[in-house]
Amino acid sequence: MKLSVVIVNYNVKYYLAQCLHSLKHALKGICAEVIVVDNASVDGSVDYLKQVHPWVRYVASDTNLGFSKANNLAIRQSQGEYVLLLNPDTVVGENVLREALAFMDGHPKSGGVGVRMLNSDGTEAMESRRGIPTPAVAFWKMAGLCRRFPTSRRFARYYMSWLPWDRPARIEIMSGAFCLMRKRALDEVGFLDEDFFMYGEDIDLSYRILKGGWENWYLPLRILHYKGESTQKSSFRYVTVFYKAMLIFVRKHFRHFSRLMSTPLQMAIYLKATCSIMGVQWEKWCCRMHLVEPVVKEKPLFVFHTSDAHKDRCLQLVEKNGLQAVFESADSWKERGGAKERGGAKNVPETVYQVFDMSQHQYADLFRRFSATFGGRSLIAFWYPEENRLVTNSQVLMG
Repeated sequence: MKLSVVIVNYNVKYYLAQCLHSLKHALKGICAEVIVVDNASVDGSVDYLKQVHPWVRYVASDTNLGFSKANNLAIRQSQGEYVLLLNPDTVVGENVLREALAFMDGHPKSGGVGVRMLNSDGTEAMESRRGIPTPAVAFWKMAGLCRRFPTSRRFARYYMSWLPWDRPARIEIMSGAFCLMRKRALDEVGFLDEDFFMYGEDIDLSYRILKGGWENWYLPLRILHYKGESTQKSSFRYVTVFYKAMLIFVRKHFRHFSRLMSTPLQMAIYLKATCSIMGVQWEKWCCRMHLVEPVVKEKPLFVFHTSDAHKDRCLQLVEKNGLQAVFESADSWKERGGAKERGGAKNVPETVYQVFDMSQHQYADLFRRFSATFGGRSLIAFWYPEENRLVTNSQVLMG
């Protein structure tokens, strides 16, 4: 077995179905297994996914184990030479796994690799490459100097943003959204620390891989990451869990580093968490008391890139969901390399979804073209003719 792919699901069955659809193409020619651990979802995830992707092994938990425990459960069952931890809200290009595995085969000191994660607008996600959040590095980020001096090797180390996006590079921290690791390295340094319920476990594991004498790498292979479809980042629970994870990491690795730096950092984390929670509660209170005008969101425009044979089915979806939509030929988009003028034209809504018929396109080609030609108001979306389903970064629509 060359590769074991591990995915933890929690109430995102349609996003996971899309992820598995992309994986099925990316795994062609690779001896691999895919293990999905379901953390007590209530949306019927397991029953649904078993029907549409029966080739996957499913492990259903009666309780929400958290990210670390659920991943470890699958890692212990895995048989691959390599283990890939993958988020359910990702879409993988067809070339990514073959090229990543080839790189690791050719670099025996590599313990793990991360990839070039794209946001829905085609821009690169900063968390694709990160440095160890030492007290100093974390302080520079929280003070805003990381964003102010993005090319500084001192102030911008949190995101290592001086590195080029188009070349492999040694990094320190890999993202748990896509974290391909050598199983032998995992056996040596240990699996995910289960003290982390959610968030921070990828930083801890990446750091331990480095401390074990292995290397972590960034590869310029594109995937799409929606970033937290299963989590409301403005919620009280998110804020408390996220900052608790930061404190666990600081106490675990930097307790004896220097109390002059670690203690103020812990105080800053508590302050940041308190301010975030107060901000969330204040916003909710203002809305409840009608002190702020509700934001009226403009209806987005959906630009369908599909064949004439599928246009009627797309129209059915559009009419059922009351969408504002236009249609363009999939072939004409391929010929001119994009449709940037549509998203940048006048009298166009703030948000424009470029919807691609996945019977006509490949993920890797879309990611390459989208990151080069779109941007701004344009967001990528996918239409699957078999189910007449449209998947965007914020919703799933059925025809």
